[in-house]
Amino acid sequence: MRYRLSKLLLFTLCLLSLTVQASGFAQLGRLADKGFLISAEARLIDGDETLGSIEPERQLSPASVTKAYLAAAALDRWGPQHRFTTQLVSSASPDAEGLLRGDLILDGGGDPALTTEDLWRLVQRLHQAGVRMVEGRLLVSQWRFGPVECITTDRCQARERSANAYSALLSSAGVNYGSWCISVAPGAAPGDPSRVTGCDSQAAILRIDNRVKTRPDNSGTELRAERVTREGHDVMVLSGQISTNARPRDIYRASSDPADQMAMTLLAMLDQAGIAVRDGADTTQAEPPAGARTLAAVDGKPLQELLLRVMNYSNNFMADTLALNLVETPRADLRLGGLAIEEFVAGIPDHGPVTLFSGSGLTTENRTSARGANALLASMFHRPSLFPSFVVTLQSPSNGVMRFIRRGTSTFQHHVMLKTGTLNQPVAVRAVSGYFRTRSGRWGVFTALVNGNGSTPYLSWSDVLDPLAVDLERMIDTH
Repeated sequence: MRYRLSKLLLFTLCLLSLTVQASGFAQLGRLADKGFLISAEARLIDGDETLGSIEPERQLSPASVTKAYLAAAALDRWGPQHRFTTQLVSSASPDAEGLLRGDLILDGGGDPALTTEDLWRLVQRLHQAGVRMVEGRLLVSQWRFGPVECITTDRCQARERSANAYSALLSSAGVNYGSWCISVAPGAAPGDPSRVTGCDSQAAILRIDNRVKTRPDNSGTELRAERVTREGHDVMVLSGQISTNARPRDIYRASSDPADQMAMTLLAMLDQAGIAVRDGADTTQAEPPAGARTLAAVDGKPLQELLLRVMNYSNNFMADTLALNLVETPRADLRLGGLAIEEFVAGIPDHGPVTLFSGSGLTTENRTSARGANALLASMFHRPSLFPSFVVTLQSPSNGVMRFIRRGTSTFQHHVMLKTGTLNQPVAVRAVSGYFRTRSGRWGVFTALVNGNGSTPYLSWSDVLDPLAVDLERMIDTH
């Protein structure tokens, strides 16, 4: 009897060993020993052969891998060539002298990549339409969405102060990704204050608290910048030093109110173009009057170009703005944007559950599984009219803009395209998802979601990408 039990135990241990080996993620799986939760799967698209898996249906945070869902949903809704339009409208018409007797309204079209260059084109077209004087106000209308409630710590803090650009607040009438840009150049001589201008104007549009001193040649440049809110106004607080022979440095910081930023920027541009606005600028959540006519309009970049920026640079402002545009009713919030993406995902066969509170992945409540993310990738692969615009948004480790993905052997470098996701609070998240090509030319999909907890050690990208690269290289080489 003891002999039979020993044989049974040995047989069970062999089965467990084979199960671990068959997981295909022998290297990545070691993170589980350190307390990390993992959901991972790699499979071939043709024939649906699974090459590796670790808890593939476990629901974990995907961080910015969420943006792959947003990209797929946006392409499905609008197609690669869709453009968002920004308009200047009014209930009045300019008279023979160029006087507009009424308010000039900017109808924010939700363009996630609207820049001052686009605004300048818009202002020039208004000038071409004959407008020289507005006998009323400049109103920036964010009736589609905005101001959007902040539900992440960084964005809520940005209402008062911000030392970065990635936490920009959201509006359908935002410009320059919801961030101010100022340029810092050395003064005329050592000891002088630095010279500060706008990145797109001779004078800075927002208020400046300049404490940067000019130092002699080659003495080093070190700049610190924080945008703070004082008495209802945005102020850029600058400190540090800049060498007399240093080139100007551009600094980007999130504004406290992107619609107000738009109003100030557009008003300054109208003034530069010789179009006076008698009663200043303001913002509104009201939709332009039904009878308002378009005086000038500018189309944004095609969606496929927007998605390149969303995915390659993991631009949170653009991603969440696109998600808000997916909501068909006015006054959208981030959860409604997430629900619109969830509705798209519901049509993907075998995806399983997904929970999205944003299109960017900044929201820590987002959840999906490796199997679900792979189902999304496989579904896009089988849509030839959309797949080229989708796959091109992913990065190849060999030449991607994010340098931290440049690791592994030549096999991993040249046979994989991926999107990464990172969160550090309240727990560490490192997520990777994308496509691979095997040695024989077969297409595969893979996703690895790694989540920590309060007691797990710091999780670096090398902790995840290095073992993942080894596991994927083996799959690629053997198929």
